[in-house]
Amino acid sequence: MAGKKTAGWKKVGKQAKRPRLSRARKPEDLSLEEWQIGLRRQIATEQKFKIRNIGHEPIFSEFEVTNPQTRRAYRVAIRGDGLGVNYCSCPDFAVNTLGTCKHVEYTLGRLRRQRGGKRALAEGFQPAYSEVYLRYGSRRDVIFRAGSECPDSIRRFAGRFFDDDGVLRPDAVPCFHEFLARAAGNGHQVRCYDDALTFISQARDRLELIKRIDAAFPAGADDPAFDRLLRVKLYPYQRAGALFAARAGRCLLADDMGLGKTAQAIAAAEILMRHGAVERVLVVCPTSLKHQWQQEIERFTGRTAVVVEGMGAARRHSYAADADYRIVNYDVVYRDLPEIGKHQTDLIILDEAQRIKNWQTRTAKTIKQLQSDHAFVLTGTPLENRLEELHSIVEFVDRYRLGPMFRFLAEHQETDETGRVVGYRNLDRVSTTLSPLLVRRTKQAVLKQLPERLEKRYFVPMTEPQMRYHEENRETVARIVRKWRRFGYLSELDQKILMAGLQNMRMSCDSTYLLDGETDHGLKADEVLTLLEEVFEDRDAKVVIFSQWLRMHELLARRIEQRKWPYVMFHGGVPGPKRKELVRRFQEEDNCRLFLSTDAGGVGLNLQSASMVANMDLPWNPAVLEQRIGRVHRLGQHRPVRVAHFIAAGTIEEGMLNLLAFKKSVFAGVLDGGSSEVYLGGTRLKQFMKSVETATGGSHDGETAEPRNRGAGDPRDGEAVRPAAGAGGRDSGTVGQAAAPAEADRRAGDRVPGEAPADRSGAAPGSGAALPPQALGDLLTVGASLLGELGKALSEQGGDPTRLISRDEKTGRQYLQLPLPKGAPAEQMAGLLESLAGALRGR
Repeated sequence: MAGKKTAGWKKVGKQAKRPRLSRARKPEDLSLEEWQIGLRRQIATEQKFKIRNIGHEPIFSEFEVTNPQTRRAYRVAIRGDGLGVNYCSCPDFAVNTLGTCKHVEYTLGRLRRQRGGKRALAEGFQPAYSEVYLRYGSRRDVIFRAGSECPDSIRRFAGRFFDDDGVLRPDAVPCFHEFLARAAGNGHQVRCYDDALTFISQARDRLELIKRIDAAFPAGADDPAFDRLLRVKLYPYQRAGALFAARAGRCLLADDMGLGKTAQAIAAAEILMRHGAVERVLVVCPTSLKHQWQQEIERFTGRTAVVVEGMGAARRHSYAADADYRIVNYDVVYRDLPEIGKHQTDLIILDEAQRIKNWQTRTAKTIKQLQSDHAFVLTGTPLENRLEELHSIVEFVDRYRLGPMFRFLAEHQETDETGRVVGYRNLDRVSTTLSPLLVRRTKQAVLKQLPERLEKRYFVPMTEPQMRYHEENRETVARIVRKWRRFGYLSELDQKILMAGLQNMRMSCDSTYLLDGETDHGLKADEVLTLLEEVFEDRDAKVVIFSQWLRMHELLARRIEQRKWPYVMFHGGVPGPKRKELVRRFQEEDNCRLFLSTDAGGVGLNLQSASMVANMDLPWNPAVLEQRIGRVHRLGQHRPVRVAHFIAAGTIEEGMLNLLAFKKSVFAGVLDGGSSEVYLGGTRLKQFMKSVETATGGSHDGETAEPRNRGAGDPRDGEAVRPAAGAGGRDSGTVGQAAAPAEADRRAGDRVPGEAPADRSGAAPGSGAALPPQALGDLLTVGASLLGELGKALSEQGGDPTRLISRDEKTGRQYLQLPLPKGAPAEQMAGLLESLAGALRGR
């Protein structure tokens, strides 16, 4: 790479001018490397760094480059004008594999403007002394470069350790100190830089540690020494995982949820502690799991573990405590980063490490500043949505393993002509690349050691008020999709409207209560109660019920309290100290048979006392769904586990099944040896919206289509919508009561600006043609709703219609007065009348 120039320069007179590069799109005439190098050179010309020569030479020296905005300073060593010959201590230089960075390019730019600087850089560095330095590129290598005055004896002796290209041979790492001792005693100066020494020391220490571990466990995972390692018995695959992690030193424990990653991490830490590699451990986990970690550490090992919590002074005291383990939650690390740095940390354990999957978040950036020789990253879901998430998590374990993000995505992402991601390729290579640091076992691989898991989907019919909310929001979503297809982009406001519409559709699948906080039209709550009555015929049965929304649990709680079933409710608003008590009560009290939880309880909790999981709604990610189930279907479970999914028939929830299946295929391709190539069949948004439109009866051509013919029980009849025969839904005949329509502006602006209104009837406006089915349906729906409200008002007057008639004393005219039902605002009745008038006008 040395001496390579970036393409894309154009001559303008006597000056060379490079066109400005986009950070988002690679120019067609540049390679990936040329583009990235060009970006760094472009940034260097725009920065106003402060530079200070801290060496002894005017050109080929060491410099301190400081960013005034961030106040971060980096050491830059200049040895020439080519790529790969210089050095910078910044993180980007270490991982980008380009051999340069913006700090190096800025320094080179300054030096070229000095007298004689350009010529000196072109000629290269020819020092009298010799060097041992770490070369950064597609791989890191220790390099020996002989100086102009290097004696022949040193050159010949170096040949025992370095190959013909000056690269340190792997078998020479353990005895590298012999080379340094010989070189120092010769009188010739050999400079060995800190990063090279650190690299060699870490490699040598790792080899020595592996020797000690192998000597302690000569039979590997089957060695009897494991029986004396912890106070609990480990399964064979757990022994293998713990041994792998201890030997690797930095490891990604990505077993399926419920396979005991916590026990494996504690066992691996114990191995390292007993062999002198680790003294102090820092555990970073979600708030709800801190005390669980403390209990299991003390129970498994008998070692001391301190939970860091409370105010600043209390936390500082905990960090300074003489304990083997310190346990802290993710949110506190940002505030306590300087305090954590004051105390020795030999091993960091990240639990539920998907918290750092987004490398742009403050949490991820903060966690990656933690320093330790060893690290165990625990997550059952290292890949939830995109390959960037896996890269971000692996970066904490080994920031060099997957290479720079731009190269990783270029190798594995498929994009269309607009740059949108449409699929992934070569996923098997990712698994191979990660094999030296990845432990990944699925439940299927150790199925003989796990109880049976039975899953069933219940397709629940929608009531008319639910479907009305659902369809109103589907129309909004379809409008945004049409706009996106027409213009190729969405504004921030449109994106918010789109997400709100999708969220409202999902909430309507559970109950109207989730949207208006008043009405309770929905059958899911009653369906799950019916199922619970069957399950509770077994006196020992316990059930965990998940829903993304707290309001859904409020509906369930009302019904559960009527049946006098003891339960606990777990959600994000429950204080940390109280969470432990809720879990204890459910686990230990026989009469507490229900655990209602939002997805705050889908992470880390051990709820093996239950034998059933009920999902009231589907999460966006299959990983979250597996997290829920993994709370019950895990080690320590000795009974078959039933999993019930309640899905609203003919809605977005059915469409989401396709999206979840795609995401599962990506996960399997990367980590579980599945298909190496996965395609979306379009952009993510396009594919997802096709699923949504299919589920709700829409077309795929971008136009808003009518809901499909549902046969008997059409939502416009006022009956509960039933799935088709064989769909698996319960035959519940509950009729949903009429609910007030959404405010008028929910329907406003349904067209793309400048687009003519769609004439669904096929007849010319004003032709007097008969009402089309859609218009007739709208008229009947609004009319039925109005009659429903009239019925409510009449019932409140004792059923006597004469009570609603009054006379105007001045004119003598008679009027029909409608007292509003309880809880119905005036705007609600006005909205009904306005909607009815609008439906009539549409005729």
